[in-house]
Amino acid sequence: MGVTVGVKQRRVVFLASSNRGKVRELVALAQAEGFTLEPVPGYERLPRFPESEPSFALNALEKALHYSRRAEGLVVADDSGIVLEALGGGPGAQSARYAGPRSTDADNNRKLLEELRGLPEDKRAARYVCVLALAQRGHLLALFSDSCAGRILEAPRGAGGFGYDPLFFFPPLGKTMAELDVAEKNLHSHRGKAFRKLLAYLRDSRPVARDP
Repeated sequence: MGVTVGVKQRRVVFLASSNRGKVRELVALAQAEGFTLEPVPGYERLPRFPESEPSFALNALEKALHYSRRAEGLVVADDSGIVLEALGGGPGAQSARYAGPRSTDADNNRKLLEELRGLPEDKRAARYVCVLALAQRGHLLALFSDSCAGRILEAPRGAGGFGYDPLFFFPPLGKTMAELDVAEKNLHSHRGKAFRKLLAYLRDSRPVARDP
């Protein structure tokens, strides 16, 4: 027997994340698009997904499946980070743990600056990448991804955002991601663009999750 998600239900989506920066940005974007985004019920008490897969897509997919087995309704999970050709595609899926398993944003930013020390501007190109997975009851419904191109500065600028935002310079606006307000960042960022694709999917379709 299948379960069809109706229009009213589709307007509520559960987010599998404890990252306050991600939650703040995605809640604001969901509200602007007419959706309600809430934490997965009891998220803090649920077994953690280790996010040890080698790619953004696998981490997002497995995390969405993991939490959707423990929640009623639609669950979205993301994996995102920064990719630099100068680092052979790194930090990549290890972006949040670049300086170690318990590293802070400041730790990761310091390590990135150390790795790029002495590199000229034309060698500091970077891409933010986001993959979002939408799942229900242990079944993957869809994957969405997008990216944002920029370069890494030699010193941080701005007090907003999180992650590598103070170092990530976005040429079209002449600012770092940390110098943008939430609405402006959501318009241009990798995560904002990917999440709008997900919301468009929910508006235009009727996702179905089949019984295991």
